[in-house]
Amino acid sequence: MFTGIVTDVGTILATEERGDMRVRIACRYDPATIDLGASIACDGVCLTVVDRGAPGEGADVSADMAGWFDVDVSAETLARTAIGRGPKPWAPGRRVNLERALRVGDELGGHIVSGHVDGVAEIIALTPEGDSLRVILRAPEALAPFIAPKGSVALDGTSLTVNEVEGATFGINLIPHTRAVTRWGEAEVGDLVNLEVDTLARYVARLHEWQRQ
Repeated sequence: MFTGIVTDVGTILATEERGDMRVRIACRYDPATIDLGASIACDGVCLTVVDRGAPGEGADVSADMAGWFDVDVSAETLARTAIGRGPKPWAPGRRVNLERALRVGDELGGHIVSGHVDGVAEIIALTPEGDSLRVILRAPEALAPFIAPKGSVALDGTSLTVNEVEGATFGINLIPHTRAVTRWGEAEVGDLVNLEVDTLARYVARLHEWQRQ
């Protein structure tokens, strides 16, 4: 379980096809504090740590990174997320939003995020508004009913508030801080982003469906 508050931006060091795709990510997390089997949200996708190490232990990392960790990405995950799709699939040098799993007692600064991506949204417009940036996205039609004005969505693992909705199109605002501490400062029109709708919206829709039966 996560909150959608990005705590680091890692860099992909290597990818390797071995049935699943093995990915090595440099990060600022102390590798000594990362347990094998731990969950880390990578661009909003909950992935399991299968190896980790300090600089020089199997990987060269830049001076601002504390170490690295490996995850395996299944064919199912590649098919349902932006990891293997769009103009910026995961490859060495690409940066990735990271969040470690929520611990009991942690501050819940965003909203409850599972790391189970529902679909992929496309950025269709970027418009400066004062110091902020308005981002317009197109969601898959099947997910549009779960996105509501002033509701929450997780986009590439970032908890964001929906400003407006029109059909399958919706808008969000990015303040300068968010763009500075996440990968959102690199956003471009045409980018695909991982979309997770609010868990509450999903259950409300299911309850409504059940009541109509």
